Amino acid sequence: MKKLRSIEDLLLMSTQCKHILTLFSGGLDSAYLLSLLSESKAKVTALVVDVGETYDRQRLQIVCDHFDVELAIVDAKQDFIEYGVLPAIQSQAYYLGDYPVSSSLSRPIIAQHAVNTAKKLGCDAIVHTATQSQNSLRRLNGAIETLGFDGYYGSPYEYSAISREEKTDHLAEQGLMHFKGREVSSDSNLWCREFESGVMDNPEDFADPNSHFSWAVWEPEHHLENHTIKIGFHKGHPVELNGRAIQLSQLISYLNRHIGGYEIGRYVGFDHLEEDEKVLEIREAPAATLLMSAFKLLSVATLPTDILRAKRVHDDAWTMEAVEGRWNSLAQQMSYQYISTLSESITGDVTFTLTRGAALPSAIYAENARYLKNRDEWEKLVTKERSLRTVKARAGFDLDSNVA
Repeated sequence: MKKLRSIEDLLLMSTQCKHILTLFSGGLDSAYLLSLLSESKAKVTALVVDVGETYDRQRLQIVCDHFDVELAIVDAKQDFIEYGVLPAIQSQAYYLGDYPVSSSLSRPIIAQHAVNTAKKLGCDAIVHTATQSQNSLRRLNGAIETLGFDGYYGSPYEYSAISREEKTDHLAEQGLMHFKGREVSSDSNLWCREFESGVMDNPEDFADPNSHFSWAVWEPEHHLENHTIKIGFHKGHPVELNGRAIQLSQLISYLNRHIGGYEIGRYVGFDHLEEDEKVLEIREAPAATLLMSAFKLLSVATLPTDILRAKRVHDDAWTMEAVEGRWNSLAQQMSYQYISTLSESITGDVTFTLTRGAALPSAIYAENARYLKNRDEWEKLVTKERSLRTVKARAGFDLDSNVA
């Protein structure tokens, strides 16, 4: 296994490789990595795997040009939606019920495109920048290993700890001043934006996160007519917005903007590291909040309760396999087979009334629903039917007694 774990490993590896692929976001850690490789004789390509993060291509190019590195960008948004987001909706992928998972979904997609690109370019190493305090370390390493990449891979920050301040100062000395003032580490995609580290480090005293939100922000100009919205599903897939067909990518973008405009979809919670240390994370996910709520309501309206209890076990199993970096494991595959089969039964729509920080269902329609629509009429009918069964049962008992 050719795993690199420290800066010493990185520098040694760079003397043995001809072409190194780095996972690049334009952030502090990935820019510092390019600086570490700047003296290497190996060719370096910085790969951006686009899963819906808003990025400034010009700024990315400036950093790459500064270190004489080639920039490559691949569009993975549709793969992320198909293989990450849709299963997450159907699996109710909340971490311990607290918040929608995000990087757990994107990292396997990023790893897949990294391996594909490395093979295409003839790279003999894939280097990322996850640290000991980031779960992406095991998620990316696990995914790359599972995909069978036979070159070097890993993060030099696993066993080499360098503070954000040290990295920022080093890059500033090299003329890259725009990293100054970055207070947190962030990760975003079309499904979620999350923040950690820096001023968010200490759970007992962390900074007001309001300044970091950009989706879940009170924006009256983004509010909807009558403050209502209807989401439609067909066989487990979100396919309609207010009765009109829409692609899931467009629906997610619309919800993040307009549902987020009501400050819906804010979360503060903990994640666990490999040895069960807990780290604080802040995130915003308006579209995830509404879509998973709608899917759950339709599921409960449609499926038998004992099946729902079993599904919850499989939901948790699918989610935790993703969290632990065991993407596409046998356990996850088997759980999703159960989940996806049940999802075929979910067709209907949910209307929400929107207020500041909340989306309250105001109408639920499900095909093949198990819910009652008129309890008085149902009680009259069922009382009559069940009382007749009781009378027949008593008559049978009395008859048997007479015969005896």
